[in-house]
Amino acid sequence: MDRTADATRAHVVEDQGAVFDFLADPATHGLAEAPVRIDTHGAAVFLAGADAWKVKRAVRFPYMDFSTLEKRRVACAREVEINGPGAPGIYLGAVPVVRRDGRLRLGGDGEVVEWAVHMRRFDETATLDLVADRGELGAATIVALVHAIHAAHERAPLGDGLAAADSLVHYVAQNRVAFAENADVFPPGRAHALSERMAAELRHLRDLLVGRGRAGRVRRCHGDLHLANVALIDGRPTLFDAIEFDDGIATCDVLYDFAYLVMDLIERGLPDLAALAVSRYLAAAPDVDLDGVAAMPIFLALRATIRAKVIAAGLPNLAEAARPAAATAALRYFAVAERVLEPVPPQLVAIGGLSGSGKSTVAAALASHVGRAPGAVHLRSDVIRKRLAGVAETDRLPVEHYADPASHAAVFATLNGSAARLLAAGSSVIVDAVHGRPQDRAEVEAVAAAAGVPFTGLFLDAPLDVRLARVDARRADASDAGAAVVLRQAGYELHDVDWMRIDAAAALDVCVADALAVLQPGDHGRPT
Repeated sequence: MDRTADATRAHVVEDQGAVFDFLADPATHGLAEAPVRIDTHGAAVFLAGADAWKVKRAVRFPYMDFSTLEKRRVACAREVEINGPGAPGIYLGAVPVVRRDGRLRLGGDGEVVEWAVHMRRFDETATLDLVADRGELGAATIVALVHAIHAAHERAPLGDGLAAADSLVHYVAQNRVAFAENADVFPPGRAHALSERMAAELRHLRDLLVGRGRAGRVRRCHGDLHLANVALIDGRPTLFDAIEFDDGIATCDVLYDFAYLVMDLIERGLPDLAALAVSRYLAAAPDVDLDGVAAMPIFLALRATIRAKVIAAGLPNLAEAARPAAATAALRYFAVAERVLEPVPPQLVAIGGLSGSGKSTVAAALASHVGRAPGAVHLRSDVIRKRLAGVAETDRLPVEHYADPASHAAVFATLNGSAARLLAAGSSVIVDAVHGRPQDRAEVEAVAAAAGVPFTGLFLDAPLDVRLARVDARRADASDAGAAVVLRQAGYELHDVDWMRIDAAAALDVCVADALAVLQPGDHGRPT
């Protein structure tokens, strides 16, 4: 007997078969070909020509209630209202399905029997989950997506931090119920242990989470920010399908909202992109989010368990042949939750080297291998310098800015201060700067000593011609260093550098392997 299917069918309160058949009929849309149907646990979507029609399922879950026609009407209207600003031109309105003259019709007069969200159809193969499946999800798209998420968070209305913290506790309780309902998917012993661990972590972080609300970091967010709810539309990552049915669920810590994306990248075996996403978000976020990183493990675990139970809830809506793979996916997300809660001691890694030696490239490649999942936060002096100057990362600063001792001191004070806060939050850190002066190297080493964490200093060496070629090839980068800077640095005396020297003229994978050999990930890095 399929106990998972039986448990989920108990949440269905109404037969919508007639409406679904109507929307699946090509004649309804004046088409020759049948619409493409996409089913989830909460909706059925019909892609018909240039249009998409989304109907809420008549279901009642502990976390989502579409059990009445009125609730579905409100949910459709809210979906258009909430998603419209971030996806202009996509959400066209909420349209009734009516019965008139004994027949179902889209819109117009008649007895309203259902509601649908009317959307402009976009390329359904351009959602980022499918882009990732094709191996086409790259760093540039992630950076653009992080910028879109950060902008959405900053314009979102403020929320109640106390209520948001209480909601997380409630989600753990809901997980217990969902795991029990799907005991053939989630092993009961592991489910109990995971729920207990998550509850303990939330108790430990209670003051931090409530304080983040007071600091303005709890907002009315997207709420369901995994890769399948982002699409490349006109070449830009566009957020869609935000939570519309419960403001309480969508009102959350911005890092909790963001954690869904990060978790999805981890689960998909894309740790480099997950680490990049976190570092780029924090580079744009207020400093208070550095302290909030302490909550990222529980945020990731909650997002993974929610994804797991949502997949499990949708099993009955799948064809029989598709259910085993979906059940396996649900358990895989469950295992991600177990893994991201594994404690890993933080460490501080500093990467130095002259301009063009490849510091930022190597640091980004190393990040996912250092510390707890999703990896070390990469702090880059070039990015901090632009932020302190109040300009965009790719705006050029005047040459005299780099010769100003006060500016140099401010950059390194911010760099090292941010590293200290992240270490205190339990995150490993990679600090990326020239570190050409003994004082600069001593100061970053002192950060690790004060935090009581292991320190590793790596200094990248590359010949002049390699460094010149690299800076010449840079495009849209935070570094302003060009050939003149590289030539000026050629006269630097670096014989007193006692950090481990890495041959940075080698291929990236060789440099990373050499660095990892120094870092001894078996002792201090994130287990793989």
